[in-house]
Amino acid sequence: MRANSRSTFVFVHGGSSNARAWGPLQNELALLGHRSHAVDLPGHGDRADSPAAYYRQPQDLAELAAAPSPMRGITLQDNVRHVVDTVRRLAGLGPVVLVGTSLGGLTISAVANAVPELLDRVVHLSALCLSDPAMVTEPWDVVDDNLLASASARIAVPGVADPGVVRLNWRSAHADPELFAELKAAIMADATDHRFRLLLDSMDPDENHSVFEPGAVVRADGWGRVPHTFVRFSEDRGIPLAVQDYMIRKADALTPDNPFEVHTLATSHVGYLSRPEAVAELLAGLVDCWTPRGRQR
Repeated sequence: MRANSRSTFVFVHGGSSNARAWGPLQNELALLGHRSHAVDLPGHGDRADSPAAYYRQPQDLAELAAAPSPMRGITLQDNVRHVVDTVRRLAGLGPVVLVGTSLGGLTISAVANAVPELLDRVVHLSALCLSDPAMVTEPWDVVDDNLLASASARIAVPGVADPGVVRLNWRSAHADPELFAELKAAIMADATDHRFRLLLDSMDPDENHSVFEPGAVVRADGWGRVPHTFVRFSEDRGIPLAVQDYMIRKADALTPDNPFEVHTLATSHVGYLSRPEAVAELLAGLVDCWTPRGRQR
């Protein structure tokens, strides 16, 4: 039996990120009277032993490439088990709203497939949502003019030994004004240079993109049973608006009786960090206007 009817937001970060990215948004939600919990996925943040060479200045790139990765062998199911454990512990206290962004959308989708009965809403903040197995293996029928792919290629560390691990040297942008501007345009154009520097320093170097797998595809009998919201970030150049809309259309075709509730904010790929007040107000509105399991008051 749930102790009370207060909702808890559970936040799942994107690629090369961690729980600390949600701090400003959590602060804004607290000021609005809402509680939240941000997870570090396995191999990330406080749950990781990231390479010391990533933080040491000046950087030794050969040492950075050779250092073992905390992401080695981590799978989507490792993420799911960790988040499900967190959700189970919180569900006894009240309704749970599961929120993910960017690559974290794959984890929240798989979690919703696994334990739809524990979730009162799933929120994709410009987050990946795969609703067809072909989306894992085939090209998408949408123009993806994102700026992040080419910018990420410029900071990729070559020669990393751990299979499946992508290591990005985010901190190298501090010494390269052109690269700094390119990365900022891709993910945080609506913030000051100072705030973008703080973001660069908070990023984890490693990610395992094997989470892009069939287990992340939403199912009508799992994720499709839970009320779900997609928050479009209209200025996102990491997952452009056309790609966001494509994912919404595909998912709505899978669950026509339970389509996405769609909202739009004029913000960048990391809008939860660059515009935390606006995102907090939107999230608070979801739980203020809806009773558990999505029934409107």
